[in-house]
Amino acid sequence: MAFGITRKELRYWQKDVLSGEIAFLTHFWHDKRFPHYSSVTKVGCNSIDKLILWGEQYDLSSKWIHDGKYPHFDLMGERQYLILRQEGLVEHIEKFNLYQSIDHTITK
Repeated sequence: MAFGITRKELRYWQKDVLSGEIAFLTHFWHDKRFPHYSSVTKVGCNSIDKLILWGEQYDLSSKWIHDGKYPHFDLMGERQYLILRQEGLVEHIEKFNLYQSIDHTITK
């Protein structure tokens, strides 16, 4: 179940994914399978080859891609934080207070 995003933000992400861009959408999230995570970042692109290449730089396996109308990786926890930081998406980190999801030996 997703929280903390607007319909407009979701529509922009969907449009960007369908247009072949690497698109990021972070939102609060609750899933019984992952009780210790409170947010997820979906990194999508409808070009699977482009998404695979993007993921390789972060050691993301193509097996982790959720296929469908909006193919995407789900990022959670420390990996989520580190990739968002590397991509320069500080606003996602701050909006969802992702500093608490990392190993505290890593500096902000």
